[in-house]
Amino acid sequence: MRILHTADWHLGRTLEGRSRLAEQEAFVDELASIVRDSRIDLILLAGDVYDSVNPPAAAEQLFYEALARLSDQGSRPVYVIAGNHDHPDRLAAAAPLADKLGVKLIGLPENRVHRIAIPRTEETAMLFALPYPSEARLKELLTEGTDEALLRAAYSDRVRHLVQEQARHFGPDTVNLLMSHLYVMGGKETDSERPIQVGGAYTVDASALSTGVSYAALGHLHRPQQQTSGDCLLRYSGSPLAYSFSEAGQAKSVTIVDMKPGEAPTLEEIYLGCGRPLVEWTARGGLAEVHSWLDEGKDASAWIDLELHLQETISLEQIHRLRQAREGFIHIRPVYPELQAEADQVRQVAKLPMDELFRRFYERQTGGAQPEPELTRLFLELLADEDDDAASGM
Repeated sequence: MRILHTADWHLGRTLEGRSRLAEQEAFVDELASIVRDSRIDLILLAGDVYDSVNPPAAAEQLFYEALARLSDQGSRPVYVIAGNHDHPDRLAAAAPLADKLGVKLIGLPENRVHRIAIPRTEETAMLFALPYPSEARLKELLTEGTDEALLRAAYSDRVRHLVQEQARHFGPDTVNLLMSHLYVMGGKETDSERPIQVGGAYTVDASALSTGVSYAALGHLHRPQQQTSGDCLLRYSGSPLAYSFSEAGQAKSVTIVDMKPGEAPTLEEIYLGCGRPLVEWTARGGLAEVHSWLDEGKDASAWIDLELHLQETISLEQIHRLRQAREGFIHIRPVYPELQAEADQVRQVAKLPMDELFRRFYERQTGGAQPEPELTRLFLELLADEDDDAASGM
């Protein structure tokens, strides 16, 4: 059977107030073509359908239209789980209608495995769908302690138990799948994911997800990546669009998984052409260099983060003209080398030990003399006494 794995659509998300809806519509168009041309049997959407628990109406409309197209009006099963950005009840509210199209919308963790028949190959998939499993959504307190290591161990053990309980339904003659939205230890993050772990507390060991599972379709991390644990391949498909400049230069994709019962999965990464790229410009030649790039049409369709090196102050009118010349400018950050050098020097001086700071102060005040060791010692003692008084509230 052929499975398409995608995640982290974040419908309704903006970039510093700029709508990304047109790009998201283009993604749905491209995805529908991939599904049709690649003869996909089953689609897994691993959470963060929306960017917020209260998405705009246009985002919800796009999602429902996408489901109708991807399911081919009920001939292809589609399974969707809630991520940490989604409201689980809101995502699942349309489940009675979605069921009629062969679409399963799963908002909260549940103790069941979905049995999915694939007519084309006459095979059966067994899917444990585990939406974002926070303490609140699991409706239980994992531990009363606050130690990060204990929290992480308790959380990982709870997820392991959930997987092991449902793995009893897996068999040697079925394709055994897990889909979840969480953070697996060792994953590479970007700035655009909303943290779901406190420190490392809500982090799961890869081994916790691998019991009886051949492929784990994961959501949350926006960079495509994978790990293995035993016979299980765990993969983040990544987001379809770059949602912050920390993702600049990343190729976006969806994952096609070819699977047979009892065999290892075969992956194909399908790169996406939709979406405006996010690029970072560093203009050390000032405004003249920026205008030269604009004239030559550099990164014409991109969203741009501009670091602009200047010798003189830039006016609001000049900034306005840049934005008129190219609507893709998101950030325009003037950098003044002399001020930057002074700031760097201040930061370096602040790292010096107190006796060295005193020595430099004394040298400057006296025209080059060096303080006697006894004087430096007395200064440090006075400073220590002052700290002690402050700590005691005096």
